Amino acid sequence: MTRLLTGSCCCGSVSFSVQDDFRRFYFCYCEQCRKLTGSAHAANLFTAPDNITWLSGEEKLKRYDHPTRAFTKVFCSECGSGMPFVIKNGQYLIVPAGSLHDEPSKTVDAQIFCEEQTSWHKTGIAAPKRNGFGK
Repeated sequence: MTRLLTGSCCCGSVSFSVQDDFRRFYFCYCEQCRKLTGSAHAANLFTAPDNITWLSGEEKLKRYDHPTRAFTKVFCSECGSGMPFVIKNGQYLIVPAGSLHDEPSKTVDAQIFCEEQTSWHKTGIAAPKRNGFGK
């Protein structure tokens, strides 16, 4: 039996559940994913398009589809957190890994578009690790 995972946005307005049945898991360093996430890379899980149950706030979702390219961002209109979405061709549901409350059993398959990884991210991975802002 597949485990049920839950997730939500930062403010809690939108929540969902998905089966822990992911086909792919990628860290993507492309420029578009960096812009869409505001971070060094996207961490996206791929699953079947119908593998989601919206528990609350589906009406608060806002969708952006680039007009000429194949990338999308769905987010909570209250706090801006990235939320799951079905890609334009309907083939996959993309679940931002950071939106989950639970750890998926799927491990990362690959880091993609690595030639676009920023130098600040490469050097940042080697920076000292701390448990918070303090020394």
